[in-house]
Order: sequence, then C-alpha cells, then structure tokens
Amino acid sequence: MNGEIETDVVIIGAGPVGLFAVFELGLLDIKAHLIDILPKIGGQCAELYPEKPIYDIPGYPVINGRTLTDQLLKQIEPFGPVFHLEQMAIGVDSLGSDEAPRFRVTTDTGAAYQCASVIIAAGGGSFQPKRPSIPDIRAYEGDGVQYAVRRREDFRDRDVVIAGGGDSALDWAIDLFPIVRSMTLVHRRRGFSATPHSVEKLNALIDEGKIRFELGQVARLSGPAPRLEAVTIQHDEGESTLACDILLPFFGLTMEIGPFGEWGLELHDKQIVVDTEKFETSRKGIFAIGDIGWYPGKLKLILCGFHEAALAAQKIHHYVYPDKRLLFQYTTSSTSLQKKLGVK
Repeated sequence: MNGEIETDVVIIGAGPVGLFAVFELGLLDIKAHLIDILPKIGGQCAELYPEKPIYDIPGYPVINGRTLTDQLLKQIEPFGPVFHLEQMAIGVDSLGSDEAPRFRVTTDTGAAYQCASVIIAAGGGSFQPKRPSIPDIRAYEGDGVQYAVRRREDFRDRDVVIAGGGDSALDWAIDLFPIVRSMTLVHRRRGFSATPHSVEKLNALIDEGKIRFELGQVARLSGPAPRLEAVTIQHDEGESTLACDILLPFFGLTMEIGPFGEWGLELHDKQIVVDTEKFETSRKGIFAIGDIGWYPGKLKLILCGFHEAALAAQKIHHYVYPDKRLLFQYTTSSTSLQKKLGVK
C-alpha cells in the first residue's frame, strides 16, 4: 500500500462527536483512525472553551469541555482509536463503488489512509489559521511563511520570526530557540496573553539575549517568493528590517468549511447535506455528523451529534462487513458488548 495506513473508518475531527463515533463503531467491531488539525484532542471544547460550563449533556447537570473530552476518551479506550493530530484532511479519492465504497484520505502532511467509510465530524468546519494582513503573504505560504510546526527539525539553523503574543507564539519561541540560528518574537505590545509560566520563561530568555523581542508588527515580506529573506517590522517610531528564513504567524484560528467544499458533496449554506436515516452525504460511504452536517430542523447541539453518530455507525457496518448480518443489541443486556467494554 506504499506506506498508506489501512483502517475501517477515518473520522475527520476529534471533538466530542467524533470521539463518540468511535464508541458506536467500536461496539460493532469497527476500527477507526481520527484526523484533526489541532494539536490536542477535543475539538472546539478543548481549544475554545475548555473551562466553559456546558449544561445540556445528558446525565451531567454541568460539565466543562475539558472534562467532557476526558470522559469520552475514557469511554472509548477499550476500542483503541488512533489519533493523527496537527494535520488537515485535504482530499478523499474513491477507490470502490457505491455498493462497495473504498476511499483514500490524504492530508497536508503527505499521509494517506485507506478505509471503507469516512465520517466528517469537523464541527463548524475546519480550523484554519488566521492569516495576517501582510501584502503578498499568500505567495510565501508553505515555504517562507508557515502556520504550524509540523517537524521541529525543519527549523534547525534557520532565522525564525514568530509573530503573536498568545500561548502558541510563546510556547514555540521557547521550544525552538535552542535549535534555530536566531529567534525573534514580534508582538504589538509588551504584554502577552499566555500562561504566566510561559511569560516568565520567555522574559528570562529575552533578558539573557537568547530570544530577540521586537515591539511592533510585521508589515512586509521580501525575497523571491516563496523563499523568504527578510521581514520589515513597523514600530511606532518607524521601520526596521530583519533577516528571516521563516515567519510563523500565530494569531489564532478561524472556522472555515475548508477542503470539504471541494469534495463533490452537496452543500447548504456551508454545511454538508445529509439524510436523517443514516447521516450519509451525497457520496456513498461518506458521512457527516455534528455541526458540519445539515438537514431540515438541524440543531447544532453536541447531544444531537451523538445521536447522529449512532445511526451512521449502523450503516457503516454494512460497508465494512457487507456479508455480515447486523444484530442490534443493548449494552445493558448484551454480555458480548459488555465484554468489549471490559465490564466484569
């Protein structure tokens, strides 16, 4: 398979709905790999509101995003899901037929996965880095301008400029400075919106001369695109130019439908149209659950996504095991399901 990873189902999105899909699939002996662009599991719950109280999860009068993620991970542990983080699914090629679907899912890291079905559980869409308003920045993207650190070694002996003042900016400046030729952090103000520990450590490295700090904003890029040679920094008192191989802008994330809009799926107002019997899209074998899916009467609630995951799993069983009859069972009474869950 030329190094491609083979599994039953690829789930795009490791938020609560994607995680619960692992549970429903696991009960049916279906294995899953999950892909997420974020560096941690939990989707919006973990990234945007880990401490924000959620009041409409059945059985929990109140629970926050981090705890909900932790509980779901504990629930799906018996099924051994495999996570592939910090990569974005960019393509899905059909290898089979409508009657016997087969897909190759590729990501922006060059990884490829073969599977019988795909579940898109990407919340409101794909998390995309916010692009700063720097002239001609798109021409440098992928080489001189990068929005994530995929391989740490790619930055060894390079002149790196990081723009931003949040956790990602400070954490990567601290992590990369020992291996780069030079590290400069550019931020529009001297205060940072990061954890106190990171701020304290960064300030110490600045004082020691190990990281350079520039108060201002990156205004222009120069060099034969996509190769970057320097950045121009706008200060209150004027401009300065700094030699630079790589610019890492960290200004947060925004939600976009991303590559799903190019996958030949029927769309409705930047959501993927699905049926309400099995939550399958217009392409057989590809399913959409959670906020990314649309049907008449759709409610964007986590608990609705859980219901959608359960029904999608039933249809996916037919694609993974076409010659095997599906017998519906309750976890409360089925000893075989309880055995899968490790119930003693």
